[in-house]
Amino acid sequence: MIYRPVPARLPVPAGLGRFVVLTTVFICAACGLVYELELVALASYLIGDSVTQASVVLSVMVFAMGIGSLLAKRLRGRAALGFAAVEAVLALAGGLSAMALYACFAWFGQARPALVAFSLTIGVLIGAEVPLLMTLIQRIRRQDAGGAVADLFAADYVGALVGGLAFPFLLLPVLGQLTGALLTGAVNAAAGGALVLWLFRGDLSVRSRWALLVANALVLALLATGTVLTGPFERAARQAVYGSDVRVAVQSDVQEVVLTGGGGSGKPLSLFLDGRLKVSGEDEFRYHEALVHPAMSGPHRRVLVLGGGDGLALREVLRYADVASVTVVELDRTLLRLARTDRDLTALNHDAFRDPRVRTVVGDAFDWLRGRPADAPPYDVVICDLPDPGITPSTKLYSQEFYGLAERRLAPGGRLAVHAGTVDARPRVFWTVEATIRSLGLRTRAYRVGGGAPGGPARPAERRAVERAGQEDDWSFVLASRESISLRLPPVRPCLQSLTPGELVAAGRAAERSREPGLLPSTLMHPRYAE
Repeated sequence: MIYRPVPARLPVPAGLGRFVVLTTVFICAACGLVYELELVALASYLIGDSVTQASVVLSVMVFAMGIGSLLAKRLRGRAALGFAAVEAVLALAGGLSAMALYACFAWFGQARPALVAFSLTIGVLIGAEVPLLMTLIQRIRRQDAGGAVADLFAADYVGALVGGLAFPFLLLPVLGQLTGALLTGAVNAAAGGALVLWLFRGDLSVRSRWALLVANALVLALLATGTVLTGPFERAARQAVYGSDVRVAVQSDVQEVVLTGGGGSGKPLSLFLDGRLKVSGEDEFRYHEALVHPAMSGPHRRVLVLGGGDGLALREVLRYADVASVTVVELDRTLLRLARTDRDLTALNHDAFRDPRVRTVVGDAFDWLRGRPADAPPYDVVICDLPDPGITPSTKLYSQEFYGLAERRLAPGGRLAVHAGTVDARPRVFWTVEATIRSLGLRTRAYRVGGGAPGGPARPAERRAVERAGQEDDWSFVLASRESISLRLPPVRPCLQSLTPGELVAAGRAAERSREPGLLPSTLMHPRYAE
């Protein structure tokens, strides 16, 4: 049976009514895309691997939108009431989704089931919007289906553009993820409720009008309550994740920076970047000594540190009195500020940034290397103290192009030191990094150092954070140079050891068998084991 919309009784001329409907389409589309981007961003932060999380959210939501479109066919007879109900539920689900995901992770340690559930729910509701709006716009003025669809999708796509730009440039930096999602839900509820309660009020009974008024008021009240409670909620959730000794928690332009311990608490200082353990005061010396000292066994008058905004790799470089200058290129100015001003962090890095030999540059390491003039003085040592190679956003910092730029900055006999993950636990990541460096014609030597004690900290909150950080029992490194190099491991720690040929062969074979996701470089496997 063919459904034929009954002409609507409007309080305004048909042209103005049509404009109001298309404006509502625009607003709802913007809100829908904000929900989608918010889920992707928060899932990447809580779970990691942004490529996987974006794929899960987008695929689930597109699938759910198809289901929503089919289910909306049952609501066409009462399209106005159905649309208002859909928007109220969508506003509530989308507005509270960020807070719910954060709560699931903080108190239950698992956010993926909630991510899938919200992606399905929001996708079904978004999918139901267009068929209902198509029915409403046809009730205002009959026109061919192709023209009505073109108008609806034009408003929808323009709204999606505005929502997509508003999320990273307005909502996220100004309001944050939680408040931004709640405000978006409020706008969504107001737009959907206003359209039906004003323009299509003739379609509603008195009882339906009151029911919609109460429902929308309740949704707006819940979203407003969530906004008021955002601060206490974030503090409680942060304590559930990191423990009760959070001293500093700040959202920079780049990442969330959290410091725990220290401050007279009697607990070691820990630094978390975007929820991942970057520094543990108990054993950070193992990592930083292993990263720096083997590279410093040759010429080292001019040193370049890429990353290392905490100042701990810089501390090790400055132990050498004959170092003439050190340049530190760090993306996060907030981290640099804390490394200069926080009492416990400056004690840990020995106030390294106050040394007159040190010059700091705030910028992306890749872009800074690419922008260096060809005649700029080269460096004897380049140290890459960068985010973990298993984190998707850091992929370009482990690419052939990046290492090529770093190699061009090396002086004759210069050395490049790179953290390459953990050879035992993540062999594919290790071999990806090592093979990419070798693909430039550089000579490499691999070594490792023992890390934190197995099992990590005793407190459940800290243990979950360490698990998210991917901390393993060892750290693996690659030392590279244009010339043949001998790996001289300083006797600072007995746990520092070169990887033997047998261990390298075993790791290469393990990398071939591994199903773990690697990086995205030009060479995925060491040439000797790629057959």
